[in-house]
Amino acid sequence: MGKKYYDYMSARDYARENMPKKKKPNNGILNTIKNGIIVFTACSLAGIVSLQLYLASLPPIDDLDNFKPNIVTKFYANDETEIIKTFTAYTFQKIELKDIPEDLKKALIATEDKNFYRHHGYDLTGLVRSTVQNIMAGHVVQGASTLTQQLARVLFLSNEKTFDRKLKELFIAARIEKTISKDKILEMYMNNVYLGSGAYGVEGAAQIYFNKHLKDCDLAELALIAGLPQAPSVYSPFNNMKLAVQRRNQVLARMYKMKYITKEQYESAKEEKVKLTSVPKFYTTNKAPYFCDYVLKELEKLGFDETEISQGGYKIVTTLDYKTQIAANEAITKNMRNWGLTSKENQAAVFAFSPIDGKILAYAGGKDYTESQYDRVTQAIRPPGSAFKPFVYAAALEKGIKPNDMINDSPVTIGTWSPRNYGRKYRGNIPIYKALMISSNVCAARLIKEVGIRPVLQLTRALGIETPLEYDYTIALGSNGVKLFEITRAYGAFANGGYVVQPYAIEKIITSRGKVVYRAPKTKSSHQLSMSTAAEMTAMLKTVIQYGTGRGANIGKPAAGKTGTTDDYKDASFIGYTPNIVTGVWVGKDDNTEMKNVQGGSVPAVIWRDIMKVATEPYGKADFNYPEIKLVQSPKSGEEVIGGETPAKEEEEEKEETSSNNNEVLPNFDIPKQNHSEQAAPVQTPDLSPKTTPPAPKPAAPTPKPAAPAPTPARAPIPMATP
Repeated sequence: MGKKYYDYMSARDYARENMPKKKKPNNGILNTIKNGIIVFTACSLAGIVSLQLYLASLPPIDDLDNFKPNIVTKFYANDETEIIKTFTAYTFQKIELKDIPEDLKKALIATEDKNFYRHHGYDLTGLVRSTVQNIMAGHVVQGASTLTQQLARVLFLSNEKTFDRKLKELFIAARIEKTISKDKILEMYMNNVYLGSGAYGVEGAAQIYFNKHLKDCDLAELALIAGLPQAPSVYSPFNNMKLAVQRRNQVLARMYKMKYITKEQYESAKEEKVKLTSVPKFYTTNKAPYFCDYVLKELEKLGFDETEISQGGYKIVTTLDYKTQIAANEAITKNMRNWGLTSKENQAAVFAFSPIDGKILAYAGGKDYTESQYDRVTQAIRPPGSAFKPFVYAAALEKGIKPNDMINDSPVTIGTWSPRNYGRKYRGNIPIYKALMISSNVCAARLIKEVGIRPVLQLTRALGIETPLEYDYTIALGSNGVKLFEITRAYGAFANGGYVVQPYAIEKIITSRGKVVYRAPKTKSSHQLSMSTAAEMTAMLKTVIQYGTGRGANIGKPAAGKTGTTDDYKDASFIGYTPNIVTGVWVGKDDNTEMKNVQGGSVPAVIWRDIMKVATEPYGKADFNYPEIKLVQSPKSGEEVIGGETPAKEEEEEKEETSSNNNEVLPNFDIPKQNHSEQAAPVQTPDLSPKTTPPAPKPAAPTPKPAAPAPTPARAPIPMATP
């Protein structure tokens, strides 16, 4: 090694020291995450082991075999004294496990807890799995309660959805497993679980739904019962047959997957039609069954489920006015019978609420809950006929048109649509308010052409009609279906100065220990109509009851409303209001066939009258707190007329198109004869007493037709809506 070598080494070292060095990757964040996961996993495992050790150390439960759950949740009317429904065992018969069909045991285990005979009352693996899936989905998609945990909840726990309750459920489930055998747990569960429609336990369910003992039910019926615990109200075949069948078939699929049944059994059972018994009378002993179903749905939105409510021992105070509800029940029964509407297809629905605070006061989704549990208030979508016209008039008022402005009541054609009045009777130039009072079809058509379709649709949306409506001029005559709940809510804006409120059913919920766990917040309202429009609409709709098509609804105090009848008398309705109560009534057939001569001014108006006489008793003859709106009959000289061509009569060839269903004859009721002489009162009343409409005179010239709006898709003629 000489000096030369050391000089070379020094040069090389010097070069290395001065060369750019590659930066080592910074793994600090990754290492931190990895270490965190390791620590979390270790802590979780330690927690699970500790929890299992703790659960294993819990003592048994004394005298569990003789335990009886407290199932006395009650719904109260708004006075907190009248009980309208009690959740109790309308049908409860204890049955021993040996008498329960094997197919039902297997169906329940396959659906609710496939590891039932292998776990110790809790399934921590399943709990972790469901928690991960729920987190990934962003909401609850899978539960993790074992049958033992469900029994613990049924027997001992309140129904609050809290972490604390879930822990208690685990602890009690572990103690139950130490106290009784698996078979005994399964037997107790099957005897105590709520299965909807007033049935507690599987034997009770067999009798409620099929009028059979459990031992006589076939595979398809047993699978239907096994599918009920998850959501008894939702899957009850009395409430929704389609969902009940879907759930039954899910159970059958699980049984087939777990090899409890053969493919042939699976295919045969899932094709079987459900044959229900008639609804037992003792199920309908609650005094407002349709309303109570609505309350249950509202409770679900608040985070309760039906099983929790039915067995929680709660006192649930509702908004229902008991006297008004009884009046509604009686009015439907009496008037439907008087008009011969006694078949199961003939139905009626009533919805009443306060336009001020939103409290639901009366609710009937049909004429007889024992015949049909289908709720025609919130589920049925039926054309309202002329009861929709007020929204067209309200949109016109919002645009600046006034009740005393003149409109041409003569034939009109818009595109390919040519609406007609009943009997082809036309009155020439008349005030706007009178056009609504007599429910002129052609005037409503002229108004929507003047105002436009979009403003009418926007107004109905703002007032709470959520059912989709066609972008079509024919909506002016109520050609599109809506829900009774929605259209009644929308009328509330006319009663309340233009404010829309959301109806609600529950005032407060009180536990069995007296703790208030829910109290209804102050009702939200939104101002959607001007005060002047609400006042003018009310003045106009008052004339409908006083002198127009709605005289059958006269209650002898300030009230406003509108009749509606669809083509061929398939649907009839009356929506009306006082300053404090809005009530909607619908009458029709579930099979959408014709009712002979039933119009909005007949049965619905009389039902409305009988209800409102009772409902408005606390308010005396209170009038609307609106500025005075003077309605006059004579037009001002030279005043512009909406659709102002020369009034024309119908063309000769239209005489052959008789259409007795196109507009409503004024109802022929035993009403005190109106004084039709001219008075100092703001409204000049025409002679509208019931009479036969004379035939229209022959026209002297063809009907002039206004220019059509922008082209619309060709469509078949729409049947005329009627008042």
